[in-house]
Amino acid sequence: MEKALLEVLNLKKYYPIKSGIFGRIVGYVKAVDGVSFMIGYGKVLGLVGESGCGKTTVAKCILRLIEPTAGNILFEGKDLVKIKGKELKKQRKYIQAVFQNPFLSLNPRLKVKNIIAEPLTTHMKLARAEVMKRVKKLLELVGLPTTIANRYPHELSGGQAQRVAIARAIALNPKLVILDEPTSALDVSVQAQILNLLAELKDKLNLSYLIISHDLSVVRYISDDVAVMYLGKIVEISETEELFENPTHPYTQALLSAVPEPDPEIKKLRKRIILQGEPPSPINPPSGCRFHPRCPYVMDICRKEEPPMIEIKPRHKVWCWLHAKK
Repeated sequence: MEKALLEVLNLKKYYPIKSGIFGRIVGYVKAVDGVSFMIGYGKVLGLVGESGCGKTTVAKCILRLIEPTAGNILFEGKDLVKIKGKELKKQRKYIQAVFQNPFLSLNPRLKVKNIIAEPLTTHMKLARAEVMKRVKKLLELVGLPTTIANRYPHELSGGQAQRVAIARAIALNPKLVILDEPTSALDVSVQAQILNLLAELKDKLNLSYLIISHDLSVVRYISDDVAVMYLGKIVEISETEELFENPTHPYTQALLSAVPEPDPEIKKLRKRIILQGEPPSPINPPSGCRFHPRCPYVMDICRKEEPPMIEIKPRHKVWCWLHAKK
């Protein structure tokens, strides 16, 4: 059995809704509601789903940028939810992040060399000369000239800025890097370069990735496994090629049918699935299966009871009554 680097178990994040002058809690926004998955050493998990389904909230909980409401986040067997202070700071260097827009994630008042040096000076006791030596090595590792070290973020192109963000993320030799839409703010040609760089660094540094993306072609290119989220829950998880070749949840099928197909002959044969209605509110999610108001195969039991986990094949799991009945 594959050894887990990260295990997320029944993770929940609820945001209270307050009303009145006394701030009485009248409800909750259930942004993440019972999410579980695992990432092995040197592996990549893609997390996909439409906007508002809770993908970034999951990432923020793992990074402890926000506090989970319930659940466990086991990193090399240690529960990140239960630690704090110096112990949490010690664990932070092993989990780093690259965000969607590098110009928002990089400090505009710092030069590139200081941006990359910041995690080194925060977590390691190194002489300034040694820090600058490592900064230069990191710039070379991400394919940037060392002359960029004296520039500010606004003097960089989008691709260069994202490479700086990646250099900062790998500065402390992390074991897990969370990539939240790392290419969506970039031109298509630059996206390919950044993806190739991430794949190269993964192999060279033995990194594990959690990649969040709307672009299913990006996820297919870089991921070993894919988890599909809908309204705060995972509805299907599988090895990448198995999921793309054999999607079993109706929501996954609809997502994949929306991927543009450049070959006109294949496009003619492929059926486009158009979901009816809008996603329900996470404040008042539907009873039973959360996808049932939009599902073309809805049954009575879907409206009443949450679907169980069904193992279609080894490492291919789906939460759907349609398959439980087979």
